[in-house]
Amino acid sequence: MLFLDYNLVVLTFAVAFVVSMMIAPGVIRLLKRLKIGQTIQVDGPESHKSKAGTPTMGGIIIILGILIGVPTALYSAGKTSLHEFFYPECFRYLMALLILVLSYAFVGLVDDYLTIKPVRGIRGISSKPKAALQLLIAAGFVLWLRQAGFDPVLNVAGKHFFLGEAYWVLATFFIAGMSNFVNITDGLDGLVSGLVLILVPVLVWCGLPPSGDLIIGFTTWPFVLTPLLVATSGACLAFLWYNANPAKVFMGDTGSLALGALLSASAIVTHREVLLIVIGMVFILDGLSTALQWAVFKYTRIRTGTGRRVFLKSPVHHHFEMLGWPEQKVVVRFWICGVIAAVLGFAGAAMGWW
Repeated sequence: MLFLDYNLVVLTFAVAFVVSMMIAPGVIRLLKRLKIGQTIQVDGPESHKSKAGTPTMGGIIIILGILIGVPTALYSAGKTSLHEFFYPECFRYLMALLILVLSYAFVGLVDDYLTIKPVRGIRGISSKPKAALQLLIAAGFVLWLRQAGFDPVLNVAGKHFFLGEAYWVLATFFIAGMSNFVNITDGLDGLVSGLVLILVPVLVWCGLPPSGDLIIGFTTWPFVLTPLLVATSGACLAFLWYNANPAKVFMGDTGSLALGALLSASAIVTHREVLLIVIGMVFILDGLSTALQWAVFKYTRIRTGTGRRVFLKSPVHHHFEMLGWPEQKVVVRFWICGVIAAVLGFAGAAMGWW
């Protein structure tokens, strides 16, 4: 069994934070030079009009912070940690996770670029091809888990429920769905990066394997995941420095899709899917508000000829802005809801509910 060094955890966080803080100004200048600026919807909140042209694709800062921060911290910690982390089994798991995250980041990057620089008048990747790509990438990762001997088990109330083939389907949609929920939530300065900072410590702590657990790979995954998630926290904290209102850079789909994929994959490989649903409730509710808005509008338009809306604007964080809440108030209150969800999730995990 591989053991975690808490000094390594602190070092990984610090290195990822420092790396992201150092590269952020250069990345922002490069994005400005390339004219990679955010486009603002015409029907959006009036306060957002001033954000037009703000550099996007800032998720590159977070990705680079992780990719540079983790190996640098491991090397600085000493040869023992480096050797254990790149032990063949750990290395395979690490590469599978990174391929998943980088693939989602690439889809987001292409979507961000095409949104700013449309081809033949078409902005971004259309919804159906984009969803198909996300499902395909998630399915590839899930198929790798299956071939690696991972157990198709759902952990609820301290019991392991063997779901068989249904688990792989659910896991695929879980990754794609959560990445989209995080993406939808990324609409206000600092909102997503702050929420990630709140829920990652709970996911890390509760993801550590209990003694005597029989799930295959359970003792190896946390050793791989913990440095990655801790580095993600450090990188997100640095990004928040530049993304706080008024934001100097947005993470775009490049960052939000990658973060959603990492969080959902982390929950799957530690069998903490239900935990992530609880602590990620703000992401889920914000995402579902968009689905509800679309469904009600379509249904009422078919029935009455006039589409009706549940919210003034979806996702729901924009609804509160349209009601007159300042953006900073919406963000902080959503963070507070995130803290409440994290506390509930941690308490439930401590009592063995998930």
